[in-house]
Amino acid sequence: MTSNFKKLEKDKILDLNSKGWSLKPSPNKYHCYDAYGKDPKGFTCWVEMKFRNDYYETKMIEKVKYDDLMKLTGKKFFYVKDKKGEYLFRLDKVKMPTYRIIDCPNTSMWDKTKRSKKVYLLKEIQASKIIRNK
Repeated sequence: MTSNFKKLEKDKILDLNSKGWSLKPSPNKYHCYDAYGKDPKGFTCWVEMKFRNDYYETKMIEKVKYDDLMKLTGKKFFYVKDKKGEYLFRLDKVKMPTYRIIDCPNTSMWDKTKRSKKVYLLKEIQASKIIRNK
């Protein structure tokens, strides 16, 4: 399961790099970002990525990941791909809503228990770029 997500991340990094970005995968799977490098204008940036099998009207990012990203110097992006499209949020420009506490599945596919997490739910209209699937 994890290797499939890593492949999706690497493929997205290659796609963005073909469009003028200069990104590398995170050297540590526990970092608050999945890619880092330069955006098309040459600015330092950090990208957290989520690949969802299902569609949700709001896009969820954990508060702890957001907080850790905000401590880094440079632009912060949150990329989400789901059944209906792709969404790129410029986190350092988005007015964040109040966080919510939601029971989420554990990160391990063998552990079916849930745990409460503080999360932000972003609306699609807050994305700086949206690509809809046809």
